[in-house]
Amino acid sequence: MGVASNNDKKIQMRLSCPMPKLDFDVITLGHGSGGLLTHRLLNSGVFDLLKNDWLDEHHDGAMLKLEGQTAFTSDSFVVSPIFFPGGNIGELAVNGTVNDLAMCGAIPQFLSLSFIIEEGLPMQEFWDILVAIKFACEQAGVQVVTGDTKVVERGKGDKIFINTTGIGRLHPRANIHTSRIKAGDKIIVSGELATHGMAIMSVREGLEFETTIESDTRNVNHIVQALLDEFGPAIHLLRDPTRGGVATVLAEIAQDTQLGVELSQQHIPVDEQVGSACEILGLDPLYVANEGIFIAIVEGEVAEEVVEKMRLMAHCEQACVIGEVVEGHPGQVVLISGIGGKRVVSMLVGEQLPRIC
Repeated sequence: MGVASNNDKKIQMRLSCPMPKLDFDVITLGHGSGGLLTHRLLNSGVFDLLKNDWLDEHHDGAMLKLEGQTAFTSDSFVVSPIFFPGGNIGELAVNGTVNDLAMCGAIPQFLSLSFIIEEGLPMQEFWDILVAIKFACEQAGVQVVTGDTKVVERGKGDKIFINTTGIGRLHPRANIHTSRIKAGDKIIVSGELATHGMAIMSVREGLEFETTIESDTRNVNHIVQALLDEFGPAIHLLRDPTRGGVATVLAEIAQDTQLGVELSQQHIPVDEQVGSACEILGLDPLYVANEGIFIAIVEGEVAEEVVEKMRLMAHCEQACVIGEVVEGHPGQVVLISGIGGKRVVSMLVGEQLPRIC
């Protein structure tokens, strides 16, 4: 028997977590009052589904025992639509927060989870989001230990917004700092670009392709942990190219270090249908948001070894070296085309794809 895909696992999770019988078919203002309806919603939904020792306390916070250096992050998610090919706002919130911790070189452990829900959100949709959160937490190996729920009047929100915080302990071999980047370092990307952004935009624009473009939302913390276990200090920087895409991340790094970055266009991995969608919409894949890939800047001597290890891992089959840090053209990213032409890649100006995460 083959190994179940992520989509198969998601389906199994949904089937194993049927929605409980609730008093209302939609979220009402009463569900945010702190009274009986809030109590019933949390007890029959959040607390039962995400059950653990900390949530069982039903406290306003969580008392945690942390050891060693700790990483801490916070994020908010306002993606539209809240359900999209390959995922929904719930798993996006968990994965995004987990990945932010991983980019610090941390091993994610605990999350807080807060909802701002618009009156009228169908209860089934809220339940589906909760199940997706449970799935994403189990995949990443993290626990939700505290949170909050608020409800706003109809027309004063957009279905649901989610705020998260994440805490994790730093990997003992991690030394992730911009100051460690030097000329000769190689730039590795873990997978194909622009998939998440184009999954969202294909729904918004009603684009149809031979197969559905699905978001790449997933956790990358286990991949990062394996790389740190083996290569540790040879990994100088990690970044997840979400809003602004790969171009903006590398432009920021070039400016911060006052070193140059050279990218090879022919080595940048982009799925054929994603590339077609970008072309139709007049978008450059380098600027489109991603949610399940990361950039690693590593010692040049170990770059190919790092790529070989990554390609053996799930979702990293397209990992490759896409560029190098150089002393020339300090503070700038230069893209080299397949025929040797060059152009400067700047930071994203304005908002290319609003409400993408």
